[in-house]
Parts: sequence; C-alpha cells; structure tokens
Amino acid sequence: MIRVLLAEDQQMLRGALTSLLAFEPDIEVIAEVADGQQAWELIQQEPPDICLVDIEMPHLSGLELAEKIKQANLPCKVMIVTTFARPGYLQKAMDCEVHGYLLKDEPIDYLIATIRKIMQGEKVVSKDLAASLFMKEQNPLNEREIAVLQLVKKGLTTNEISKQLFLTKGTIRNYLSTSIQKLQVESRQQAAQVAGEKGWL
Repeated sequence: MIRVLLAEDQQMLRGALTSLLAFEPDIEVIAEVADGQQAWELIQQEPPDICLVDIEMPHLSGLELAEKIKQANLPCKVMIVTTFARPGYLQKAMDCEVHGYLLKDEPIDYLIATIRKIMQGEKVVSKDLAASLFMKEQNPLNEREIAVLQLVKKGLTTNEISKQLFLTKGTIRNYLSTSIQKLQVESRQQAAQVAGEKGWL
C-alpha cells in the first residue's frame, strides 16, 4: 500500500484528489492538510511514502517543505502538483531533489501513474516542462546584486540594506539600477520578484 500525504490549500481540489485516490486499491491517503507547516509536523511524526504538495501554501511553501524533507534526510518522496509552469520553480524543485513535478491540468490517470512510477524509483516531470530543464536561463546578476535584491524581497529600505551589507546608499542604488536594467523591469520590487521567480535569489 502506497501511503500518501496530501498538502493543498484549495479545499475543493484537496477533497477531489482525496476522493479520486481512494478508488485506487494500492493507494491510501493517510492525511490531507491545508498548509505546509501542518504537513511538516505530520511528516516528522509519521513519514508517508510520498507527499503530494502544492507550491504556494500558507506558512511553508511546497518548495520549502521539500527542502526541509531533504535536509532532514527523511525517507518520504516528494511530488509537486502545481499550476506554475515557470522554469525557475521547476529548477528550484530539482535542486530540492523532488521526485515528481506535475501541472494541475494533467489528467488524473497520469497523476496516479506518476505516483506509482515514483514509488518504483523513477523521476517524473510534466512533458510540457521537461524541455525547460535543458533551456535554463543564465543569471545575469552578480553576487552583490543578488544580495541586494534578496534584502529588497524581504522589504528592507535602501538605508537598511546599506547598514546590513556595510555599503554606502549610493552603492546600493547603483546595484539596484543595474539590476533593474539587466532584468528589463521598472522598479526594485519588480526586479526582486522576477529574479525570485527565475530561481536566482
């Protein structure tokens, strides 16, 4: 019996997936939760065979959860099921060593077959996304620009970033200006958002 933990913040989808998986004789949903932190607590208590997780969840994202499972060296496998087809998210998932990355518009039969394949030791990525793994975009940002944008993402001001990185405010503004130009956006917030989505921060 394949023991599954399902972490998905959309109640209707979570309920539908649980109901559909219940029809499979070799699959049992042992827990269904609405956020990543709940999932993490349950996984530590009783690791399932496989975790089906969404990326964007309250308290702890699916990628953060996958990273925690990897760092704790827990035996359960992780399968991301998401609406996000962005290469940055996929690359981050691969860095976290997830075993599957499926889009939510895949047929339910494909999802069920993927669960079984993963349990047999295979790695599965939605066909539409597989090509993007081989077309990884080069990060144009340098180390300092990345450090500055990471702090922008956390909501720090130019003054606060200056103090934290021991650089002048003028230098911080220069790094922000070059980052904005390189990413072809209009503001520091957009630069941090784009770089984050591409997996560069």
